[in-house]
Amino acid sequence: MIGKLSGRIEYRADDHILLDVRGVGYLVYCSDRTLMALPSVGEAVSLYTDMVVRDDLMQLFGFLALLEKEWHRLLLTVQGVGARASLAILGALGPDGVSRAIALGDWNAVKAARGIGPKTAQRVVNELKDKAPKVMAMSTADKISAPAISELDDVIEPIAPTLPNSAFNPVSNTSAQADAMSALSNLGYGPGDAAAAVVKAMTEDNTQDAAALIRAALKLLAPKG
Repeated sequence: MIGKLSGRIEYRADDHILLDVRGVGYLVYCSDRTLMALPSVGEAVSLYTDMVVRDDLMQLFGFLALLEKEWHRLLLTVQGVGARASLAILGALGPDGVSRAIALGDWNAVKAARGIGPKTAQRVVNELKDKAPKVMAMSTADKISAPAISELDDVIEPIAPTLPNSAFNPVSNTSAQADAMSALSNLGYGPGDAAAAVVKAMTEDNTQDAAALIRAALKLLAPKG
C-alpha cells in the first residue's frame, strides 16, 4: 500500500496530476480543493495517498493533510459513497468543513457537494457522527497550543475551588481538555465559549476522554429551542 508520495508535478488535469517520483510517474486523483492548493507544474509536493484496488481498476488518491485522508477513508465506508463522491464532499467542504458538518449533524452542508443527494448526505451524517469527535481529536493532537491551554486555565481558575476532586485532575486531563479545546476552536467557537463548555462537560459528566469531551461540549454549545 502506498501511503505517501513526494515528487515533482509533471502535469495537471481536471481531476488528477502526474507526479514524477524519481523517474516513475504516478497518476494521483485529488479533490478540487486540493488541486487548487497544489503548486505549479514543475514544482515539488508531498501527498498522503490512499490506493483503491479492484479487479478492473487501481487508482491513487492524494491529500495534503492526514485529516483529509482520514475523512476520505471513513466516507468510503458509507453505503453509496465511492471515491469520486468522497472527493466531491471534501472538495466542497474541506476536511474541517466535513468535521463540522458531521459533528453538528448538518446534512444540508454535505448535500451541497456535487452529485450528493439528500439520502446519501443523511447517511453520511448518521453513520459517521459518532466517529467525528475521534477524528477531530486526532487532527488536533499536533496542534495543541499554549494559548488554548491558557484559555482553559483562565476559565478553570475562578471555579476550581467548587469542582469535585474527581472531576478535575490537571495531570490526567490536560491533554484531553486541550484536544477538545482545539477541536471546538476549529469548528469556529470562541476560546471562552469552548473552554467553558469543556469545563462544564468535564464536571457534569466526569468526562475525561477527548472524543467524549468534544461530543458533550458540542451538545452544550448547540442552540437551544
